[in-house]
Amino acid sequence: MKPDKWINLQIHGGIGMLPSFNVLGGDLETCSTDPLTGWFRDGCCNTDRSDLGLHTVCCVVTEEFLEFARSRGNDLITPAPQHNFPGLVPGDRWCVCAQTWQDAADQGVACPVVLSATHEETLQIVALELLVQYSFEGSQSDPSELTS
Repeated sequence: MKPDKWINLQIHGGIGMLPSFNVLGGDLETCSTDPLTGWFRDGCCNTDRSDLGLHTVCCVVTEEFLEFARSRGNDLITPAPQHNFPGLVPGDRWCVCAQTWQDAADQGVACPVVLSATHEETLQIVALELLVQYSFEGSQSDPSELTS
């Protein structure tokens, strides 16, 4: 499913939301609707200027990455029902902060990235070449392999 970048602008009032393009220059595709992800909880890694964490990298999370994020104070594993957050498990897709993903890559624990669903604003922090190196499209296709 491809979200319409201009409809997204209308839904979110058009105030500050940046156009929905991916790191490859195409339309931003949906990252995940189950669990529902995104700064706007619209399933996409859309962003605006108030998204200081830049939640723009669509990842297929791994156990290593989830533990890394938790060690940095970002617990994505534990459910938080008050925020309608089910907690993530390896294989889930989630929009993560660009700097957190870059830090994980620097530590050798970055998880695969869905390039077509990763917002172009990510390129402010992460080089396209590094994202391509971790591309989910060109790597593992079986989420059960993501538990190591």
